[in-house]
Amino acid sequence: MPGAKIEHLDNGQVHFGFGLDPLVDQCLQRAAAGVADKEAALQALREAWQLAPNRLEVLQAMYKFHFYRGDLRQAEELVFQSLVRAAVQGGFSQDWKALDGESAAWDHPRGPARSFLYALKALAFVRLRQGASSQAEELLGVLGRLDPDDQVGAGVIRDLLNGVDGSDE
Repeated sequence: MPGAKIEHLDNGQVHFGFGLDPLVDQCLQRAAAGVADKEAALQALREAWQLAPNRLEVLQAMYKFHFYRGDLRQAEELVFQSLVRAAVQGGFSQDWKALDGESAAWDHPRGPARSFLYALKALAFVRLRQGASSQAEELLGVLGRLDPDDQVGAGVIRDLLNGVDGSDE
């Protein structure tokens, strides 16, 4: 996704998260390195999922992979799974319309609340790519309320939306 931060480590690997089991990280590294080979990357992602089905980082890697491949339907499905899982793990409502700044520690850089924000950003981008700009706008409004300092970079999606619909906001 444009604006998504991909952190590379000194050894050229991608940083997927903190505290990942080394075998899970190894699978995700294989998927990232072999993204041009769809089947090999999918196999590596499936292996990561089998090893750590509750890790939000695995879901995030999966939805990004499908998004980049242009499979918006699969990406969207995985984003929804990520939203539900993050809400359950974080102990807050999965109904983003009902959330406010006090619902979770949105500004904490790690954990389920931050993963939820990234998934909302991903959903806004999926909606934008699907041509549903009003839905993207609604999601960006929620992100603005939950992340007023734009720590997850939703402003990039807002800029794309404004370029699409001609807004000057």
